[in-house]
Order: sequence, then C-alpha cells, then structure tokens
Amino acid sequence: MKNILDAITTLIQRNNFNLSNFHVSKNRINEVGYALEDYVKNLFADTFDCLESERLEIWSEIFSYLGNDANPPDIMIKNGDAIEVKKIQTNDAALALNSSYPKQILSAENPMISNACRNAEIWSEKDLIYVVGVVHEMKIKSLCMIYGRDYCAADECYNKIRQKIKSGVEEISGVEFAQTREFGRVNRVDPLGITYLRIRGMWHIENPWKVFSYIYQRNFRADFNFMCVINLDKWNSFENRQKLFELQKKFPALKILDVKIKNPDNPAKLNNAKLICYEI
Repeated sequence: MKNILDAITTLIQRNNFNLSNFHVSKNRINEVGYALEDYVKNLFADTFDCLESERLEIWSEIFSYLGNDANPPDIMIKNGDAIEVKKIQTNDAALALNSSYPKQILSAENPMISNACRNAEIWSEKDLIYVVGVVHEMKIKSLCMIYGRDYCAADECYNKIRQKIKSGVEEISGVEFAQTREFGRVNRVDPLGITYLRIRGMWHIENPWKVFSYIYQRNFRADFNFMCVINLDKWNSFENRQKLFELQKKFPALKILDVKIKNPDNPAKLNNAKLICYEI
C-alpha cells in the first residue's frame, strides 16, 4: 500500500516540478488543476516514466477511486488515505472548497461523495490528505501535503454554523422552500412558477503555509519549496519511515524536524508532529 512518504520520496528523487508535459483538459481554466492532479497521482504511484498504458494499469492497482469535478475526493488509495488536490496561483491565496466544508477525514457516509466512491472498496473512513500547489506558468513553485486532522476542525464545528444558517433561511416567510442538501432552494420565484433560487455555501480555508507559519516559512528566493506536516500518531503508523531518513543522507536539503502544532479543535493544546521540508 502506497502512502505519503512514498510520494515525498518520489518528489525529491525526481526533482522535476514542471507540469507542461502532462495531458490536460481542453478547458483552459481548469487545465493546470488537472495537470497538478495527474502530477500527484504520479507521485504516489511513482509512474512518471511509464508509458500511458502502463501508467493506467498501475494506477488501477494502487488507487481504488479517481474522482470527478463534482464530488470529493480526487484520489483514494486502496486500503489507504484519500487525497484532495488544490491549486492556487498566488502565495497567499485561500483554498476554495465551494459547497464542501473542510474535513479531517473522509467518511463513507458523507452525502457529498458519489456512489462510485462509496463502493470503490470496503471502507468506512479514511484519513484525508490535502495536497496544495502554488503553480505559475505550468511550474510548481510550492507544494504542501497536510492531513485534515492537523489542518481543520471536526465536522461538528462546520455543521453547527451550516445548520444555523440553513434553519434561518428556511424560517423566512412568504417563500416556498424545497428539500435540498444546500442551504436552501426557493421554488416558484416568478408568476409562472418556473424560476427557482439555489442558496449554497462557498467555503474557503486559509492555505496551509499561512496556517502553519509559526513552524515553517517558505524561502521565496528558492525555485521550489515543499512542506509536509504529519501528526506523530500517523507518522508512527508508517513502516517506511527509515527510507525517508536514508534519503535525507543523500539530499541535505531535505529536513525532518520534530515540531508541536496547534490542535485544530483546541489551539490551547499542542500536538507532536513531524515537519518535512525541502527547498532547491
């Protein structure tokens, strides 16, 4: 089973952060995002140098689900973690999560996921990795990998405010509401009764570099920056930790540091974690 440490190993050994060689969408708005997703798939599967037919076969062996534009996640590793890939174009930009609030884990009971994802393998919940890339002219300038457990609050935090807003909207008098998973839907807005209004949330979250600026600062003079934060319990669950320490001997720019990070549900509590960073 592949994991995040395999992806970091491939990233550093390959040492190429150009997306221009990847197959991308004909939609110019989304093509960089698709290229970044393919880059991440290749990182976890170590398939950069494979022919297309071989690459697809390996992906099928390693991944149980490769997502769509409408539902999270973007990638699920068989018997492993789920991955959500996010592209931003400026160093300080927030992540646009649209109608899906940030998540510590991915649950099979989540109504936002597709049936294809839910039935991709036998699972109930997966740890969720957010992979965030700052991309400029098809080149990755900064890349971050962070677990949802270390990045955002538990579901109840977001659900509480979501339910308050939804309830408040539905209490408005004089309009006809319909059942929806969004904040609300108003039917028969016009005299003919043919127009409806969807009321939906647009969630954003500060990018990980800003959230974890108290333990890591990017070097903007470098061509490429990488940051990964892994809580100690998750780190200790990996059997290939030693492989990363061996890689550190060959690549002095690779740093593996012991840090303390704020608990997303209670910032007064500090959790032990590993900070992995690399710059060239």
